[in-house]
Amino acid sequence: MFKEGLLDKILYQVKKLIPKSVFIFFVPFYHAGLAYAGAVLYGFPSRKMKVIGVTGTKGKSTTVFLISKILESADKKIAAIGSLGFKIREREWPNTLKMTMPGRFKLQKFLYEAKKAGCEFVVLEVTSEGIKQKRHLGISFDCAVFTNLHKEHIESHGSFENYRKAKEELFSATKNIHVLNADDPNVEYFSRYPVKRKMFFGLQTGDMKANNIENTEKGIKFDVYGTVFNLNLAGEFNVQNCLAALAVSAMYGIDLPSAKPILEEIKSISGRMEFIQKEPFRVVVDYAHTPDSLESVYKTLKTQNPKNPKLICVLGAAGGGRDKWKRPEFGRIAEKYCDEIILTNEDSYDEIPEKIIEDIFSGISSSLKLESLKVHKVIDRKEAIKKALTDAQEGNTVIITGKGSEISMAVAGGKKLPWSDKQVVIEFLQERRG
Repeated sequence: MFKEGLLDKILYQVKKLIPKSVFIFFVPFYHAGLAYAGAVLYGFPSRKMKVIGVTGTKGKSTTVFLISKILESADKKIAAIGSLGFKIREREWPNTLKMTMPGRFKLQKFLYEAKKAGCEFVVLEVTSEGIKQKRHLGISFDCAVFTNLHKEHIESHGSFENYRKAKEELFSATKNIHVLNADDPNVEYFSRYPVKRKMFFGLQTGDMKANNIENTEKGIKFDVYGTVFNLNLAGEFNVQNCLAALAVSAMYGIDLPSAKPILEEIKSISGRMEFIQKEPFRVVVDYAHTPDSLESVYKTLKTQNPKNPKLICVLGAAGGGRDKWKRPEFGRIAEKYCDEIILTNEDSYDEIPEKIIEDIFSGISSSLKLESLKVHKVIDRKEAIKKALTDAQEGNTVIITGKGSEISMAVAGGKKLPWSDKQVVIEFLQERRG
């Protein structure tokens, strides 16, 4: 549905003709003008539906997925957009754009198609980059959801404050419902905007608060106001994602007992703490691409398997040419939790993959601990995954992070190579079984 069209090519050529200094000055007007032009062209389709915007550093995709599942099971007609893919009622297709939030005309076209299909709700993953480029303008948001805020996209926004302010614009523009993570230290910035209805969720406090959180063999268990949820999903971060979805659902008249079986039926979420295999050793694929999310994933997997906590990790960096500060942090966190580290290529874009790997490696200390820690540098991601699976013994855990459910890898020259961490794992395991 979202292929490069004639308009994309024309705009690209126009941008090339304009001097960079002039374009930078006019860029806010350029982005805003395109956003409203797209909305006018498609007749402001969002005004005919309830649009739920989900923003934050982590958990956006999972929260969009969970909200969509609950609403759909309550016989609502749903459309959804995010890094996990696109959905208009029964029709679903992958996100191959290498951007979570589509461009302005693509986004308005999607909303138009959703309206034409009779959708009542659109659940939309809203990114700071999307807001910075004004892709949210011309969309009537009925509900805004704040998951959490951590250091991310600093090079693009210039500072953490600018990054936060970009996220805040969604709440400034949404006047009906706000759903907010009460546990996050930045929640005060997002809770100050006037709105008709507001709900807080959290593990520590909030209107929608989880109690009696307990790790189980299949995932995690908790209760909210006496309703017990026994999920196949693992990690406290997934409890928070569920609470956000439950809070949104409550705002639209779906109670906890009705939502319970829907959440409990979910076996896994593609590329989000997804167990590809549990025996004889565990293999997990996860999108974790920030230091906080990487640490959460490692910590969850360690505590989930206390009898055999050996962790073999495959990781790269979140992308060439951006957020370089993360790289040594990834190395430091991997050293803290992992027994074997395999550093590899991820989405290098036009940067040299070996340089990215060296940046991650710089975060691993040269202390005595390193002597008992196996660290490998394997540029080819396929070979890196194969090595991890070959080295794994019964009861161990192999965790592959960074790509999640993505189906392409970005390399030099603007090329996208077909890719799937999950498929590489499945093919190799099948090969081994003969």
